[in-house]
Amino acid sequence: MISLTLKKGKEEPLRRFHPWIFSGAVASADDQPEDGDLVTIRNCRDEALAIAHFQNGSIMARVVSFDPESDPTEPIFWEKKFENALAARRALGLLADEKRTDCFRLIHAEGDGLPGLIVDIYGKTAVVQCHSIGMWRQNTLIAKALCSVFGKKIDAVFDKSAESLPPNFAKTVKNGYLISPKKEPSAAAVVVENGHKFEVDWVGGQKTGFFLDQRDNRSLLADFVKKK
Repeated sequence: MISLTLKKGKEEPLRRFHPWIFSGAVASADDQPEDGDLVTIRNCRDEALAIAHFQNGSIMARVVSFDPESDPTEPIFWEKKFENALAARRALGLLADEKRTDCFRLIHAEGDGLPGLIVDIYGKTAVVQCHSIGMWRQNTLIAKALCSVFGKKIDAVFDKSAESLPPNFAKTVKNGYLISPKKEPSAAAVVVENGHKFEVDWVGGQKTGFFLDQRDNRSLLADFVKKK
């Protein structure tokens, strides 16, 4: 794995678990990585600090693990990340009653330690949207890990990354199923949120198909329009 060495003192944000490495913080690289490559981040004393995805630009690397011994090319890495995220949602009560709510955001990029990755769950389908080349290059591992963690609760994984990747790279990418459902795949499905039914179109809809962050607003609206 290629190493990026930081300038003296520039590792302090990493010590506070900030996941971005700006280009101005990098002193040198022991080789030229390509966009999407995994790189080791080192301080000026050659101590390994983190593993990150490289992408040429002002934000040169995005940390996917603050454990330099971890291996993001192994399925167990992704399974643990998804298990931790799922446990956090359960602790928040988002999954307290799956009959009343079966759609939620599982991975919210930096918030879940995976910069550049969004994963939304719609019933039995997981929709993945990668915002970095590094994440997109791991999409097969991501899909398999999702199925491993959710078991029979998920039967399909759809990749919606074509519109969220850097423009030049996005031209080479097509949206589509990484894991297709056993029955004929549908462009849309009915999900339940707070007991209310919504039709979600993850193929042609905006973002991953539904604005899940508006959950509380929709619940509030429901209180105002009872019996309407």
